[in-house]
Amino acid sequence: MSGRTESGFTLVELLIVTVILGVLAAIGIPRYNQMRARSFMTTVASDLRNLAHQQEIYYNTQYTFASDLSELGGVESEGVTITINEADQDGWAATATHAGIPVEQCGIYHGAADPSNGDPAGTQSLVQCTR
Repeated sequence: MSGRTESGFTLVELLIVTVILGVLAAIGIPRYNQMRARSFMTTVASDLRNLAHQQEIYYNTQYTFASDLSELGGVESEGVTITINEADQDGWAATATHAGIPVEQCGIYHGAADPSNGDPAGTQSLVQCTR
């Protein structure tokens, strides 16, 4: 007998590691995507709350609500698109989406604005989302 020793991993050990990594990926990737989508929606909701504050500031000086975002001085985060659907001296409504999940939407309305223009918002001055 030569006394020669071999070192390394056996095929079975490599297969076990591969299976374990596959299971971890199957659990982790969907959870990561859920957290990512939640963070996008949180960003959208935050931007709409910021829009509400900017609209109040604008109203206090102009006695009407802004119908264009450019009048308010940039309230959108990266990837967020806000649309002011209605605005006059009596109220306003807006919706917003994120480029990361464009099928989901948040909305808000204030004052006498038509709630459907802030869909999915159902309560005045409260940001609500489809997710």
